[in-house]
Amino acid sequence: MTLFKNKYRIESTRLKGWDYSAAGYYFITICTKNRECILGELVGGDVCLSNIGEIVAEEWLKTPQIRLNVDLDEWVIMPNHFHGIIILKSDGNVETPCRAVETPRRGVSTGWKPDSLGSIVNQFKSVCTKRIWAMGYFDFVWQSRFYDHIIQDEASLQRIRRYISENPIKWAQDDNNPHHGS
Repeated sequence: MTLFKNKYRIESTRLKGWDYSAAGYYFITICTKNRECILGELVGGDVCLSNIGEIVAEEWLKTPQIRLNVDLDEWVIMPNHFHGIIILKSDGNVETPCRAVETPRRGVSTGWKPDSLGSIVNQFKSVCTKRIWAMGYFDFVWQSRFYDHIIQDEASLQRIRRYISENPIKWAQDDNNPHHGS
């Protein structure tokens, strides 16, 4: 963390110089705030989604219908986080998180370049949150950031696909599991 205007700020984890709107495969992880287990529960190695988890699944599946430059690969919803591989199909502009971009019709500043990984993930989180709150779950909050990894070769893609598909059966050892190590 560094000091900026007498306040600590967390450094970006994004790869410097990488165009996050570039075509490619990206592995993402999105967590609930404080890793609260509200998306579902594990029963016999299978994830049984809560109402909140069902909304997350529905919205994730809508992503390629709404954004024509996106395809989905392997994904899983866990009790307190979501893993997915998102495929950006066409090159866009360089993502500039510091530059505010206004959303048409709403005048909302997203801070992300349209069609970039950041804008897609943040819009996904936003629409999930709105639907979840509309159902009366006003305490629901995502963690403010998300993890990403640029998948650069077939071996890495296969390893990450396996990690995602095996995540439910390895929940007891998962660092995101609040009961891990207890």
